[in-house]
Amino acid sequence: MATESAAVALAIIDMARAERFTEIEALFAPPLRAAVSADTLRTAWAAERARIGSTWDIGAPSCEPTSSGLVRVEVAVTGERDGHTVIVTVDRAGILHGLRLAPAATSAWQPPRYARQGKFDEHDVIVGSGPLAVRGTVSMPHRRTLVAGVVLLGGGGPFDRDQSIGPNKPLKDLAWGLASRGVAVLRMDKVTHTHPDLASASGFTMVEEYLPAALAALDLLRRHPGVASERVYLLGHSAGGRAAPRVAAADGSVAGLIILAGDAAPLPQAVVRAVRHLAAEQPGPDSQAAIEAISRQAALADSPDLSPAVPAADLPFGWPASYWLDLRDYDQVATAASLNLPMLILQGGRDYQVTVADDLARWRGALASRSSVTFRVYQSNDHFFFHSRGRRPDQHVDRAVIADIAAWVQPHPLRKIITGLGSR
Repeated sequence: MATESAAVALAIIDMARAERFTEIEALFAPPLRAAVSADTLRTAWAAERARIGSTWDIGAPSCEPTSSGLVRVEVAVTGERDGHTVIVTVDRAGILHGLRLAPAATSAWQPPRYARQGKFDEHDVIVGSGPLAVRGTVSMPHRRTLVAGVVLLGGGGPFDRDQSIGPNKPLKDLAWGLASRGVAVLRMDKVTHTHPDLASASGFTMVEEYLPAALAALDLLRRHPGVASERVYLLGHSAGGRAAPRVAAADGSVAGLIILAGDAAPLPQAVVRAVRHLAAEQPGPDSQAAIEAISRQAALADSPDLSPAVPAADLPFGWPASYWLDLRDYDQVATAASLNLPMLILQGGRDYQVTVADDLARWRGALASRSSVTFRVYQSNDHFFFHSRGRRPDQHVDRAVIADIAAWVQPHPLRKIITGLGSR
């Protein structure tokens, strides 16, 4: 069965290179077809082609049987600029039950230079209870006094607790960097990582994606014997930054919010903007088709005619209609403005997914007049707060970001003076 499954995976890659996405869709099992369409595939592949280059070297398939009787096949694809891994899950009949693109792990993660492993310990925890519980890790500084704590919320997608992206682990960078500076940190796998079928399930929203685990994590860190319970903060990156005000409003005891590249512009518009940026930066033969496909999906997500009956495959990211309908009723900026909390809002100047002009401007418009809100723009940083150093595959969150967060959450006599100073 492994040989046949490997042949299916290679055939999928050939179909994608020839832009025969409807033929790939025809191989999907019904649950996958409900979540992913030919247009979704076309958009994803165009973005990857723009990123890695159009000339591909296809590696040998690696097959592994799963406990459910399926076979998982991984194929490394290398372009002239970068690479990715095509991962498919196939049954005995050659039907696809899973298909995704993962960054190529070209090298193992190495600790950033600012991490001091001798200054903290780590232990694993279970966050929440019941079938949707997730695993997490607490990074605890070696301190005799109670310390401030931070709960991390990862960005959009089924990320693990480190937010692993190829060899990069930005949430692990944050955890180790902050723990080295005396701040306790709890990071956790997203529920969509532990339970991947949830993301395309009918009725799924951002509430299920973030709130149960985040609230449980805040409670867990507050009860840690080494943490000052009144000084536990919530940090969200990207979609986690979008969710953070909602979590804080539901929790009621968060000491403050730290928002890194939190999107504020309407998401359907932002999706189209990002795809247009990629197409303009690295045009490919199917770039225009990708723009048209994602534009159709985004228009439907934004349409007054959107209803729960619309298939997830017709919407951006394969998210169900329930997710997009819920986003319409949630304004992250207005929710943040309703909270009487100190906030640290950070933005990368090179970020094209969440931008200074479209997103940070909205946060500033609602919150800049507050002395308890600090804004920082790191002009050379991208969406993950990696500093611009060419196209190195292995990068780390900027040391300055770590230092600024650590200084902000820990008591300091100049705290009231520095808040509200604006962009540096």
